[in-house]
Amino acid sequence: MGNRALIVGLVNQKGGCGKTTTAVNLSASLAAAGHRCLLIDLDPQANATVSLGIDPATLRQTIYHVLLDPDHGEGLPLEAVVRPSPVKGLEVAPSSIDLAAAELELAARIGREHALRRRLAPVRSRYSFILIDTPPSLGLLTLNALVACDGIIIPIQTHYYALLGMRQLIRTLKMVGDEVGHQVEILGVLPTMYDRRTTISKEILGGIHDFFPNKVFETTIHFNIKLVESSMSGVPLFMSNPTSRGAKEYSSLAREVIAHAQRPRGAEAGR
Repeated sequence: MGNRALIVGLVNQKGGCGKTTTAVNLSASLAAAGHRCLLIDLDPQANATVSLGIDPATLRQTIYHVLLDPDHGEGLPLEAVVRPSPVKGLEVAPSSIDLAAAELELAARIGREHALRRRLAPVRSRYSFILIDTPPSLGLLTLNALVACDGIIIPIQTHYYALLGMRQLIRTLKMVGDEVGHQVEILGVLPTMYDRRTTISKEILGGIHDFFPNKVFETTIHFNIKLVESSMSGVPLFMSNPTSRGAKEYSSLAREVIAHAQRPRGAEAGR
């Protein structure tokens, strides 16, 4: 996979689509497969941080201080806030409610969309994968993730209205390419909360395939209460219930992402 991490953003401006659940369980599954991973929690709600057993209220420094540290000008080095997780090989750059102020504060900065990319550069060679959990919006925090990443995974809930807003997301990706000069690939679209017993889930799954031809992962994440329970317990599902359907599905997704990472990219892809 080369000597630089594949940087992947988990992006969907619609909340409740399983984005954070995917960020946590995919990064844990990648680490369990022997790949050193970093999960960056870029959401002020800090749900990914909590899902890995870290209480944001106890933290003095978070990803906010990396992007915008009032006492350190350009911000702290990323490694200053990275913490271990319950999963061997998985580290996390935690978030807190402080990050909610970053949207306004970043707006006044020159090169504001490059803040995270600059901070990732020095640590990229230390990991195989860097995953970024983004907030449910297309604001400056998500824009920072898009500029920093090689590609994105779009979790989409297989419920009515799920595809609303996707055209706006596609326009944002195009804008990043046109105006920032950074091409963001859609690594894959992940159907989540699928219930095969309902007609609507099957119809929406078909609609996702139609909207994103050849971009939908083979893995589909079924609705599973154990995924919710694992988030509340502070450990990923493969640790609390390794034989569950959800744990197996995220392991399957990890294999697909690993296969993608093994393909040539960047300059190598043109050889």
